[in-house]
Amino acid sequence: MDAHVVTGGGRGVGRAIVERLLAGGAAVVVVELDPAAVAWVAGHPAGPRVEAVVGSAADEAVAGHAADRATALGRLAGWVNDAAVFRDAALSTAPAGEVLDLIAANLAPAVVGCAVAVRRFRAAGSGGSIVNVSSHQAQRPVRGALPYATAKAAVEGLTRAAAVDHGPDGIRVNAVALGSIRTERSDAALAAQDGAAAAATRRQLAALHPLGRAGEAGEVAEAVAWLLSDAAAFVTGAVLPVDGGRSAYGPDPEET
Repeated sequence: MDAHVVTGGGRGVGRAIVERLLAGGAAVVVVELDPAAVAWVAGHPAGPRVEAVVGSAADEAVAGHAADRATALGRLAGWVNDAAVFRDAALSTAPAGEVLDLIAANLAPAVVGCAVAVRRFRAAGSGGSIVNVSSHQAQRPVRGALPYATAKAAVEGLTRAAAVDHGPDGIRVNAVALGSIRTERSDAALAAQDGAAAAATRRQLAALHPLGRAGEAGEVAEAVAWLLSDAAAFVTGAVLPVDGGRSAYGPDPEET
């Protein structure tokens, strides 16, 4: 049985990825900083095929433990780096060290996850697949998200470099670059707005995506599952937009 590690898998997109992999018959180890976010694991219908490791995905010891647990469940075949931090710090007001710390908070889990996965895949001699979760902001940032956008640009560089370095080991490394995706967090933010403000936010999100809506976490999970699978055996070093066309869209100045 194939086993996968998914960091940040307790909620939102990460949880959807976990559920999709479990539905496909794989075993999954979920790495999550917040113990409350993985309370659902204990009663999950997948039973022993899903386990939780509580701790920081940026901690090599935590990542190593997750790899050990995945290996105990089956053949470690895939690793998904989804853990992220959403906090801003402006160059104009924050100490540079604070900005760097926030960049590291988003980049370090991907670097650590890739490092542990590569070492385990090489030791097993059977190859494997890594998927890093990026964002449209890596290429087209929005205001007020500089540390996050910078880190995601670095994640995409990491993805390409690791794919080049470790392709000879049979290791594929890809990324998904997300547009706006509906999660518990985004739904809660909308619910906190009054009716008119929430409607305006929905209209804005629809206008940003050529498909006319925000994405669903399950749609991201399908793309990630494909990249992890043998169906994508000749795909590596790719950054796949899962963004409803947001990264391709250039607003028409003549639109009214």
